Amino acid sequence: EGLRWKWENNPEFGWCAKVGSSVETFFSSFLFLLFCFFFFFVNLGNRHGLLVPSSTTDQELQHIRNSLPDSVRIQRVEERLSALGNVTTCNDYVALVHPDLDRETEEILADVLKVEVFRQTVADQVLVGSYCVFSNQGGIVHPKTSIDDQDELSSLLQVPLVAGTVNRGSEVIAAGMVVNDWCAFCGLDTTSTELSVIESIFRLNEAQPSTIATNMRDSLIDR
Repeated sequence: EGLRWKWENNPEFGWCAKVGSSVETFFSSFLFLLFCFFFFFVNLGNRHGLLVPSSTTDQELQHIRNSLPDSVRIQRVEERLSALGNVTTCNDYVALVHPDLDRETEEILADVLKVEVFRQTVADQVLVGSYCVFSNQGGIVHPKTSIDDQDELSSLLQVPLVAGTVNRGSEVIAAGMVVNDWCAFCGLDTTSTELSVIESIFRLNEAQPSTIATNMRDSLIDR
């Protein structure tokens, strides 16, 4: 299910939240990460692991560790492109990264997150983490991504892709939504048409409803 939401009256809350694909990872990490205002820009993660910048303190690392399942590995990364959330994006199997990402970071990413890594651009934009969001089911890319580029990316990711927007035409897709395999949160300004595209490409209407999803909706969404 796709849900409209905003954080601190801002529909672009994707920069302060990150979710995993499993129900347990989603529930625990979403509630914690909402309070890490810088978190989207500096981390990358999936159900296997989470990469955080080398500047992360021991206290912050322990807080993150306590908020995630034991099965999720956490690794500090020293990367000159410190905004990992802007320059990388992934699901549980594949990652797209900035063409100039350090080779060592790429190796750590592949090891901790257990993904195949591809150096790519999206619509000629190197900030792949800002202009592309995908799960294990599908993905949305920058609205100016050509059909040929969509087909190439879809082949790499092995999921269907569509060019689109969030928050009434915003091209910075990752700032306006977070998604996993069974639920999506989109900015409050997201139109019905945009929401319909999101629910379709991520196959959210096919996802099985869960008690956790229902409880989360009741607590976060004003009806």
